[in-house]
Amino acid sequence: HLFTISAGIAFSEAFISTSTLASRPPKLALYASINIVEDAQRDIAPMEEWASYGGVQKVDGFQLSGEDLDGYLDVSAMTTQEIPANTPVLYIPNEMILSSNKAMEEFGRLEDAEELIVANGFENELRQYYLMIKILLEMERGQDSQWFPYLNSLPRYFSNGASMTKFCYRCIPPLLTSLCQKERAKLNNHLSVKRVHFLSEETKGDDELWKWAFQVVYTRGFEATDGSGDFRIVPMADMLNHGTETEVELAYDEYGNCYAQTTKDVAANSPLRMSYGDPTNPSFLLARYGFLDESSPATFCTPKVIRTRLNEGMGNLGYDYSSMLFYKDTGDVSEEVWDTLLYMALGEDDEGKQQEFYQAHMYGDYQTKQSLREQYYPQAAAKLLEYVDNVLQELDLRSGKAEYGGQVVGNDHPRLPLILRQNDFAKNTLLAVRSRHFD
Repeated sequence: HLFTISAGIAFSEAFISTSTLASRPPKLALYASINIVEDAQRDIAPMEEWASYGGVQKVDGFQLSGEDLDGYLDVSAMTTQEIPANTPVLYIPNEMILSSNKAMEEFGRLEDAEELIVANGFENELRQYYLMIKILLEMERGQDSQWFPYLNSLPRYFSNGASMTKFCYRCIPPLLTSLCQKERAKLNNHLSVKRVHFLSEETKGDDELWKWAFQVVYTRGFEATDGSGDFRIVPMADMLNHGTETEVELAYDEYGNCYAQTTKDVAANSPLRMSYGDPTNPSFLLARYGFLDESSPATFCTPKVIRTRLNEGMGNLGYDYSSMLFYKDTGDVSEEVWDTLLYMALGEDDEGKQQEFYQAHMYGDYQTKQSLREQYYPQAAAKLLEYVDNVLQELDLRSGKAEYGGQVVGNDHPRLPLILRQNDFAKNTLLAVRSRHFD
């Protein structure tokens, strides 16, 4: 028998369980508190037992797999068996889900904190702030928290923008630096807003704990897909890694229960991945989540030397970085890049033609626009070559800083291997562009 949830996806009724957290046995005795130092061990097995008792259901073959990533344990979901398309692989009851809406209902509105967050310009981060406070409150409860086994299974080490040092920022391209600094600004804001009357003074004074709670929320939480505007952390589903090519997607039923369902046939011994965001924007994925998606088909970098002029050209044409793409495998360049570079070149050589190109672009006059592209292709190509060579030179400079820094400070900068891989990814993409158009 099939039934359909509000998201419009059909699931087997046999996969639904009425069990809740209340049905699990007495709390598991692990530690008096959770150690959040970066090299602390993640306790995965008790979390899986807790999930099972709490009502999480998994399709046959679903399992968690661990691998060493730059010296730290990375845990992800996979299947040991073939799974057909449109098969539910996970069911997580609403009672197990950590939610910003639930936190607001539990605490009431924290008006003083909200006022300060809005005054600081971070009104869009209110949901994440409430969820972070919920994490902190559960950490205070220790083993009395119903989420204790889950929290004790989470990473302590993070490699995203909020975790990077100033030295790290000097080793990555300017666009990525800007994105990472925005993540750091969110962290700094949340660290400065501690007007929460029900948290202990000890918790309020523990900046490292606040940083960890921030990272948990921003690296494991996602906006719900049910139109509620809720921001949620879904235990077990948060073990689904990101993929350019995805195998599953999340949905919710009318009761707030979460499901992960396959979107295609999945072979045995395959990863189970969902989308964390635009796969052509690996800079955002690294800045927010702390990983490099080497399967990403495209990327974009901005050389510092022409960044101001490039931003001006993009802005005038109505483009943003999400459409300014260089393709890794083919060396192709998006139309938006060509348009921006041509606009810049015309501005240097013939402002009348630049205005003609701008008018054609704004009014959708494709014939005139294409004519100008063909007529001034050599100028646009020269600007592209200048751009590519500037980026390559800057990447070599920044990677050199990272390599030297790694030799000097060693383990004090454990994120440098990731930074070097990121820079190599961008460099190889730009080399493909150079080979495609100029070699």
